[in-house]
Amino acid sequence: MNNDVSKEPLWRHIVGDVLRRERLAQERTLKDVAGAARISMPYLSELERGRKEASSEVLAAAARALGLGLADLLALAQADLARLARTGRAQPAGRRAVAPVSDGSAVSETGVRRVRVAGASRPSTRQARLGLAA
Repeated sequence: MNNDVSKEPLWRHIVGDVLRRERLAQERTLKDVAGAARISMPYLSELERGRKEASSEVLAAAARALGLGLADLLALAQADLARLARTGRAQPAGRRAVAPVSDGSAVSETGVRRVRVAGASRPSTRQARLGLAA
């Protein structure tokens, strides 16, 4: 049996993907959800990107801001983890490898082209990133 834990998905990545997926499904901004959760917008962004480990209190606040309970958030994350285990993937769907393209965009392994809009200081979900068929 292979005990290489480096290929195991990190819980913070999975929870972050769930938070982002739920926020985007509701067509809400980081600012809106962060305000409702009473956490800073940069911190919520870091959580969604899997760069920070959140306390249960912060996760509960973010879940509530999205109309979920903490148990709902964790159940969604557990379902994603189980799906990853079944498919043998080491990363959640939102963390797939991205290959640069000569025009400055990038294509993910699913064939979605990400284009950064010129003049945008930081890409926001609605304004600066476009998902175009490759």
